[in-house]
Amino acid sequence: MTDSAPIIRACHGIAELEGCVSLQKEVWNFDDVDLIPLRLFVVATKIGGQVIGAFDGDELIGFAMSIPGTRGGNPYLHSHMLAVRESFRNTGLGRKLKLAQRDDALGRSIRLIEWTFDPLEIRNAWLNIERLGAIARRYNPNQYGMSSSPLQGGLPTDRLVAEWWLDSRRVESVLAGRPPSAKIDERIEVPASIYEMKKSGDPRAKQIQGSNRTAFQQAFARGLAVLRYERDAEMNGSFLLGRWDEDLTFGSSET
Repeated sequence: MTDSAPIIRACHGIAELEGCVSLQKEVWNFDDVDLIPLRLFVVATKIGGQVIGAFDGDELIGFAMSIPGTRGGNPYLHSHMLAVRESFRNTGLGRKLKLAQRDDALGRSIRLIEWTFDPLEIRNAWLNIERLGAIARRYNPNQYGMSSSPLQGGLPTDRLVAEWWLDSRRVESVLAGRPPSAKIDERIEVPASIYEMKKSGDPRAKQIQGSNRTAFQQAFARGLAVLRYERDAEMNGSFLLGRWDEDLTFGSSET
């Protein structure tokens, strides 16, 4: 680790993209069948996507990869993967990579970046909702099928869809350090012990996932969205749901 701050920039050339492939395996310990291949990283750089890296000197220590899409005739980016080397986690590097994605997207007049995240991952939910200002109003059960990553704990790959409306009042307020107030109608809780449950194969993890899945689907069907996220002193997490007062949508229910 160098003494200088990591440099965040677009990845260039095969060698740096190969570094992304290697880093994803290091972070998630995927079997080869589940790895995003080098070819897709290359394609993402050629068709309007993003492969943004964080470098400690010449060493790749993190990256964010997205691919372009359209919804309702409007362009958006799907951020498919963000990885940070373990020794650089909890340093704000993940947030810096997301902000670099935002800067690049807005520079191309792209207003929306979406990604999926595991609603049982408390740290990721905190970053996405509280630190970046994303909302969530779609829940996809077992989106990717069963995963070889031990981090999934053998559970279905249920995912929330984060919508990051880059130029919304909400996002600009959150990034300025002014979390928006919101009327909260419902809470969905995730215990801090979920990590140990998943690691040990405790059947309560699947029970929590199933009950929360039902709660999210019912709340979203009533028009609610995830607007805030709380963590208590023991690091238990709570999704706070209410009605979003900004009408930003592409008018599509695609998942």
